[in-house]
Amino acid sequence: MKAMILAAGRGKRMMPLTEAMPKPMLKINGKPLLEHHINNLRQAGITDIIINLAWQGDKITEYFGNGSQFGVSITYSQEQAGGLETAGGIIQALPLLGEQFIVINGDVFTDYD
Repeated sequence: MKAMILAAGRGKRMMPLTEAMPKPMLKINGKPLLEHHINNLRQAGITDIIINLAWQGDKITEYFGNGSQFGVSITYSQEQAGGLETAGGIIQALPLLGEQFIVINGDVFTDYD
């Protein structure tokens, strides 16, 4: 099973915090929100992760790289400037995802099992 984390959004409602940082990279308990998602996915046995990027996506790739330091494999789906919205981002990433996958909003903190 693969997972896609939606992380391409601009984060306008969180301004000024997201002026120079993508919303999923804002820290909770000392770690970016995105890192919490990746750790939860790994603990659930999902280690093949696709992250879509647009706004400040370079900050995400610089921090996570290929994911090996977090015990996962990360592939990035780069979107055009401004992003493709949720459905467009998923459609663009379909060749990377296969037939079965889960999707997580990169900017929503949850304690799902």
